Amino acid sequence: MAIQTKTITIAHSPDSDDAFMFYALAKDKIATQGLEVKQVLKDIQSLNVDAINKTYEVSAISFAAYPLVADNYALMPCGASIGFKYGPMIVARKPMTKEELQKAKVAIPGKLTTAYLYLQIYQPGLDVVEMPFDTILEAVKNGDVDAGLIIHEGQLTYQNLGLTQIVDLGQWWFDLTGLPLPLGGNVVRKDLGMETMKQVTKLLKEAIVFALDHRADALEYALTFARDMDKILAEKFV
Repeated sequence: MAIQTKTITIAHSPDSDDAFMFYALAKDKIATQGLEVKQVLKDIQSLNVDAINKTYEVSAISFAAYPLVADNYALMPCGASIGFKYGPMIVARKPMTKEELQKAKVAIPGKLTTAYLYLQIYQPGLDVVEMPFDTILEAVKNGDVDAGLIIHEGQLTYQNLGLTQIVDLGQWWFDLTGLPLPLGGNVVRKDLGMETMKQVTKLLKEAIVFALDHRADALEYALTFARDMDKILAEKFV
């Protein structure tokens, strides 16, 4: 009798740290125990919206958006992004005071992102415009906006474009609270049932452990997702 397989779609960001985490699944390096795993890559704001619509069985999500989907998704205890004295940053073409920032147009990677939540705590009432996270640096450089809230690899590459950091919200949060900065995690849809939820969570943890145990190969794969980064920077980011 043929073994019945269950298809699970895992949605995550197209950046190098998520690619590192899901390397083993993307390249069939570990047994999936009767699960057929597909991957979808989208920016985090789109993933937050998709989670609200219950689109995928497993998804990366901003912690700021999780309360909106908690009825339908459970947080997975692996693969979270936590910044320790490091996190989303506001950058601009030149140094800015908080008073100048209050009058500026600021690009953000989405209103459902944790980065935007912390920006609101740091300085409420800013004039913001949403745009895909990977277009923000160029928008700041070109003068389309006065400042940008950057996430992912841009936090390590903004200086290559001659931009200046106004604040690292991870460092600001640590100075304020003494705590690391929770950013995002992975969720699994509850309608899969507890057995499948546990199975998928175990699989994701195995994938992360495999990537850590085969770091060079996983990094080589992750580099194909890294924007404007060499191997040393990509490893630091991951």
